[in-house]
Amino acid sequence: MARSPHPKKDIEAALRHAESQGWRVEMGGSHAWGKMYCPWNDAECRCGEFCIACIWSTPKNATNHARALRRVVDHCTAQKVILDIMRKAKG
Repeated sequence: MARSPHPKKDIEAALRHAESQGWRVEMGGSHAWGKMYCPWNDAECRCGEFCIACIWSTPKNATNHARALRRVVDHCTAQKVILDIMRKAKG
């Protein structure tokens, strides 16, 4: 079943970016719109600290929150290692 889109367009774009990188986005939670889960959830990936990110429904600044969500995805150390391996295999 497809998830409902986030009401803020900047955050929805960040969530689509996360999903394109393999992250799982789940709606619901006690105080959040939902959460993003890293597909690797590696113990060595910064101690698992950034393997889950909360998605707020009405952040004070939606653009900054979207930027922070993208940063979590783009700076995932497990993802960087896997992408480096794939690039070396191609070249």
